[in-house]
Amino acid sequence: MSPHYLFMNGQPCLDPELASPNHFATSALSSPGNTSTSKFGFSVILTTNQNLPGHRTQGLTMARVDIAPDGLVPPHAHPRASEVTTCLKGDLLVGFVDTSKTLYTQRLRSGESFVFPKGLIHFLYNVDQRSPAMAISALSSENPGTQVVPVATFTSKPPIPDRVLEKAFLIDGQQVARIRNHLQG
Repeated sequence: MSPHYLFMNGQPCLDPELASPNHFATSALSSPGNTSTSKFGFSVILTTNQNLPGHRTQGLTMARVDIAPDGLVPPHAHPRASEVTTCLKGDLLVGFVDTSKTLYTQRLRSGESFVFPKGLIHFLYNVDQRSPAMAISALSSENPGTQVVPVATFTSKPPIPDRVLEKAFLIDGQQVARIRNHLQG
């Protein structure tokens, strides 16, 4: 007879009879990410069902965010989660835009935190030109989703028609092509 599994977010839940302490601990966030592989100079390492099985069904995700000097986590949104970010190292400018187009920003230094409301566009910028920054973020979903605004807008498959982008951003076709080239190349 095959076992019966309860699935949450497409993943089988941990069988309590097979659970052990190592299912509830991880070292996934202990090492810095490689910021040089990102055009924007950042790296995000997440807790997942693979590296922290005990977090299934708990409604949360943790992230380590490493940001190179003058690096940026570009404007993005999490459609299924709120986020609280705590700066552990460096000097970050963080902010979000609410639905009335009001920008809320704060400069974070070590030990300081900032909340990004669910679904709102937000960013993290390392204002230090010489030293990297590091933050830990907690998100209120184990499947928060992430949509990086410039990447989603200019590199979708199939592409958003040039004319739509020209009208939306008040730019011409050459500028659309240049932005696409920079983001894809």
